[in-house]
Amino acid sequence: MSPAGVFKIRIPAGSFIMRHNRAQSLVGPFPRCYTETLMVTIEQLSRWLISIEGLTLFGNIRKHWTIHKFINLCETLLGIEIEQSPVISLAQQRNLARAWAEFAEALFLDIDPKHPFIDWETHIVTLVLGDENPFTLALEHNTPDKLPQAMLALAKSDLDRLKELASIDTNLLAETVSDLINIVHEAALSHVAIISEPADMNNSDRNFRAVSNPHHFWQQLLVPTQPWSASIDAFGQWIHTHGAGILSQHHAFIWKHQHKISKSLMAEDYLSPVINADTVSLNDLSGYDEQRSVVLENTRRFVEGKAVNNLLLYGDRGTGKSATVKAVCRAFADRGLKLIEVRKRDLMHFETIAEIISSRGLKFVLFIDDLSFEETDDTFTGLKALLEGGLERRPSNMVIYATSNRRHLVKEHFADRPTTAMAAEAQATGDVRAFDTMQEQLSLADRFGVTVVFTTPTQEEYLAIAEAIAARRGLLPQGDLARQQFRQNALRWERWFNGRSPRTAQQFVDWLSGGKGFPWE
Repeated sequence: MSPAGVFKIRIPAGSFIMRHNRAQSLVGPFPRCYTETLMVTIEQLSRWLISIEGLTLFGNIRKHWTIHKFINLCETLLGIEIEQSPVISLAQQRNLARAWAEFAEALFLDIDPKHPFIDWETHIVTLVLGDENPFTLALEHNTPDKLPQAMLALAKSDLDRLKELASIDTNLLAETVSDLINIVHEAALSHVAIISEPADMNNSDRNFRAVSNPHHFWQQLLVPTQPWSASIDAFGQWIHTHGAGILSQHHAFIWKHQHKISKSLMAEDYLSPVINADTVSLNDLSGYDEQRSVVLENTRRFVEGKAVNNLLLYGDRGTGKSATVKAVCRAFADRGLKLIEVRKRDLMHFETIAEIISSRGLKFVLFIDDLSFEETDDTFTGLKALLEGGLERRPSNMVIYATSNRRHLVKEHFADRPTTAMAAEAQATGDVRAFDTMQEQLSLADRFGVTVVFTTPTQEEYLAIAEAIAARRGLLPQGDLARQQFRQNALRWERWFNGRSPRTAQQFVDWLSGGKGFPWE
């Protein structure tokens, strides 16, 4: 008998688990070529199931479809009992084949399509980091040393159970299933290798999925010779900084509202992670240093827990208002700042968003891009109350950043303005009703504590921005004559297309990077 109670005998390629006198063993021989094979034992299967069922604080992991299918596979294997014949029944073969196929399918649902291999340990780590439970939610507000000892004890126990699951030899599991079914059909499960990693995969490839996202921090703490509970302090600090559940896995989100379609499909509000988030950084932006410093300082104070203002970034199109918000928030991502974009059609859900955010331990910037209103509707009034003036205050862990091309946010009509006669009458009588409509429209912009103005750059500022972008990308020509030609083309580009702005300068350099030749040539 080999260590850990696993029987190791010379048997043919086809073999199976057998229960006999309350012992587990492999049976044979068969009149075929013998090979030395290891199989999963009943003891191992039972221990894995007990580890899953024993999860407390991390009990949500039991409900994940991959774990559910893994449980079904283990129970199917445990249900195979053979007393005399080495051949399992056709019904058992079908059930086992189905259980295996569903387990493999569930694993493939979670893999990165750019790197389609299955790493079972990384999969379990992903479930641990993505689980939102009382323990991880408490860690958003407190470091591990400030949590109740009873909660810490349960969490440590769960992490050690999950470490055992992550250590499962999926190759051995695959071979066991293959051997049981291949007794009759030699190639029935020729695809079992999908659970095995390629033989030539090195450690950096194996951990690609973890290294390509914030999971790599926790992944690096996993020491094969130590229980996961030994890293609970580092794990707790990571959750404390990056958040629990889906918040731990992404920096930027979009608030989405799914309308009620039928009685069975109810309306739903949720945060949808931005998978391919804009990677613009502060180093990518040129010009407008004074305006950007205001946004940067306000955000720094917010992350540090100080009093801050809601910001309105107003100015001409293409001047970098949205890019400034995204770049500044990205600069503080490592300190737990989350960016949530709220589209205009979802502004009416601000109260729901504020209620959800107020219970979390992180900081959130609610980003409203290109904010404007055709008229003062319910959405307009709701946003105004949230900014300032309602009975319920804006949560202290939330601030609102909005961009707009309209200084006063609401489209104005001449009919909204009082006539000269109405204004004169109001001045004489003190009756301000003539100005009510205008005041209503101006009041929303005024409730943003700070307005940062982005104006169209001068010609020289535009050229400086284009040169800075080209220099960062190694496209700025050398020599006075070549530099002069670059500037002339940049000016001609803005006259042909969208006018002077940082966006136009970026588009000019993008075209330049594609090779020589311009539309006017």
